[in-house]
Amino acid sequence: MASSSEIFGSHVYDLQTMRKKLPGATFVALKSAVEDGAPIDESHANVIAHSMMEWAVSMGCTHYTHWFQPMTGLTAQKHDAFLDMDANMQPIERFTGAQLIQGEPDASSFPSGGMRSTFEARGYTAWDPSSPVFIMTNGNVPVLCIPSVFFSYTGHALDKKTPLMRSMKALDKAASRALALLSPDRGRLRVQATVGCEQEYFLVDRKLYEKRPDLIMAGRTLLGCRPAKGQQMEDHYFGSIKNRVLEFMNELETRLYRLGVPSKTRHNEVAPHQFETAPFFETANLAADHNQVTMEMIKKVAAEFGLAALLHEKPFADVNGSGKHVNWSMLASNGSNLLEPGHEPHRNLIFLYFLVAVVDAIHQRGSVLRSTIATAGNDHRLGANEAPPAIMSVFLGSHVSGILDKIGTASDFSEQIMESIDLGLAQLPDIKKDPTDRNRTSPFAFTGNKFEFRAVGSGQSISIAVAIINAAVADSLNEMNQALEKLDGKIDEKSVCQVLRPFVERSKAIQFEGNNYSEEWAQEAAKRGLSNLKNTPRALSIWEDADTRAFISGLDVLSEEEMDARYSVRLEHYAKMLLIEASLMLRMIDNYVLPPSFRYQRDVADSVGELEELAGSAGMKAALGQQTQYLEKLAVCIGDALAGRECLETLVDEVSGIEDEKEQALACAEKLFPHMEKARAACDELETLVDAGSWPLPSYHELLFLM
Repeated sequence: MASSSEIFGSHVYDLQTMRKKLPGATFVALKSAVEDGAPIDESHANVIAHSMMEWAVSMGCTHYTHWFQPMTGLTAQKHDAFLDMDANMQPIERFTGAQLIQGEPDASSFPSGGMRSTFEARGYTAWDPSSPVFIMTNGNVPVLCIPSVFFSYTGHALDKKTPLMRSMKALDKAASRALALLSPDRGRLRVQATVGCEQEYFLVDRKLYEKRPDLIMAGRTLLGCRPAKGQQMEDHYFGSIKNRVLEFMNELETRLYRLGVPSKTRHNEVAPHQFETAPFFETANLAADHNQVTMEMIKKVAAEFGLAALLHEKPFADVNGSGKHVNWSMLASNGSNLLEPGHEPHRNLIFLYFLVAVVDAIHQRGSVLRSTIATAGNDHRLGANEAPPAIMSVFLGSHVSGILDKIGTASDFSEQIMESIDLGLAQLPDIKKDPTDRNRTSPFAFTGNKFEFRAVGSGQSISIAVAIINAAVADSLNEMNQALEKLDGKIDEKSVCQVLRPFVERSKAIQFEGNNYSEEWAQEAAKRGLSNLKNTPRALSIWEDADTRAFISGLDVLSEEEMDARYSVRLEHYAKMLLIEASLMLRMIDNYVLPPSFRYQRDVADSVGELEELAGSAGMKAALGQQTQYLEKLAVCIGDALAGRECLETLVDEVSGIEDEKEQALACAEKLFPHMEKARAACDELETLVDAGSWPLPSYHELLFLM
């Protein structure tokens, strides 16, 4: 069978291709850099760079770029030509190892959280050899993209990729140690976090999109009344895909395969005009890179089909929001999934050990994990329509949670207890990879041989969320490994269960099998001591906590300065987004809501006045009374919109003047945003009253049902 690269025409210069192009010694050096992080010396780097350039030029490239992911959450690139001059000032094509390994884009205007002062403003990029280079075409112009990290003159990480790669190193170290203790005869096994990232998005007709300044500038509808039909009938979910959308999806998948992104699944999602694409599992670093490519390609291909792709977490009120379901597991270098239950005793023991480590990690660091998915967009989504609440919990299913209950409550580990645990594990393979019923309300659910983190927003980079999962599991494993080491090599099922018991007991509070949307769960979670950080500024405040900072810096995922920077950048971004939305809402009320409302009010008033002149009979007077009431309703609604507009303008001025970034972000969340919702309600009511032919903004009916 032909490979996807052969079918679609690969635009990726991966290890498989480089094996054919590079000298043996150079390829071994490259493979060692990819797998073990070994440095590449200059001679090999020059050979690799020249080979890359030859391949890229053969594909029509004249420029290359170090493709990186700054703290904006987007991707960035600065193009440099392969063109150089020889000693006689004649133009030649040249790309050296030094140029491949490190670039200096400066990029001083990206957010740094204070880590880049005026006299230390240089920014550097460094090649990440573990992520294959690829060719991205914009219009008809191909460019060689080199996945890279981005750091400052002082060495501080300025990007999303670096902390993810550091966390993978921490997880590998802790998990490899655990495997060496549990199965010393296997030798040293490397462990990588693997991720499969489902991506949800909306599509709307581009001509309608271009008439909505809120969709263009904020990514979501700031105004818009609820349509008579939304997703109540559940007829869109997994339904037949419209021809125009299917053609778009087919082109998207073709482009993604060319870029090395293994797209696998496509379908209609719950809300009208909402869709999903999902890839195969990959290592976490590659999955994060590929998800960034996927988001970029969704937008690019949509535009070519006369569509606009919306990656905001809640582009439309009162219908399903969009997220990313980050499916996370651990893969050993011998090919075994450490969260696969299995049926052999030693594999069951490994499964139990790593399962407990993950559950404990979420219990210990749930608030930090919650903070990773805190954004202005996600604040609209969390808690309903298949999005989990802000309370972090773990769903295991009755079967697996029953096994942990036995371990956690056993006073000793007699043969009878061990037999019941072994019997439980022995049943797992009979149920294949689904020993649990999928709980769509749970933020962190075990789904057979992986965990599904459902709370990441659709427009977010997955890097920081996955980095914290990796780090949290590494932290728990390190503590468990210390207890395991005290067994002095006397490893058996009883002794390991004895080690696991305190970790199972202390993480019991995080386990929940019921409806995470219910008020009862919110009350129960509070009793269990679980945090419920309902908005972004409250969630981000965990980065000020001393224990959180010790946990993250102790594993070398982020330094104290890098944590401060990210906290500052995210608070600032949140406040800027809310102030942009509020200012835009004022402009839309003034330009799109009030003018047609006043005109329609005048038309109704003229009609009522004419009727008043003709009213003579009792029936006419009754009709006049009804129409006068309608006019009064319209006038009151306009008055509410005006009052909301005036109050909103005052709040925008007030909040804009707050200098402290934390105080400003909190004011945005707890003062500005609630009033935006009140102002919207009056405007949305007007939309239901004013003549549709006079309303300048495309309605939800048009956006969600016309394509």
